[in-house]
Amino acid sequence: MTIKSVQQLLTEQLGKKKCDVISTTAMTGKDYYAIYFPVESEISEITATNVQEVTGSTVTRLQTTYPAGTTLFLAVTDITLASGIAICYYDAIS
Repeated sequence: MTIKSVQQLLTEQLGKKKCDVISTTAMTGKDYYAIYFPVESEISEITATNVQEVTGSTVTRLQTTYPAGTTLFLAVTDITLASGIAICYYDAIS
């Protein structure tokens, strides 16, 4: 199969491997590459290993409320929601 667009690639990637559907339980030691919020959700804690911690950039800025339909594409190892639901996608198959 030939990938014809970025949207087609995204569709092929999301949903074909494992995912966690989480609420307010802390998830730690994970290997997520995308976090999707189907309803309005608030992140209270997050660790994203690919976020640079430099002047003007900090991972704590991600601790906010996201509207339904938002997707974060980040290397997330730990996440806790204060409210809402998140579908967290793994890069690995198993």
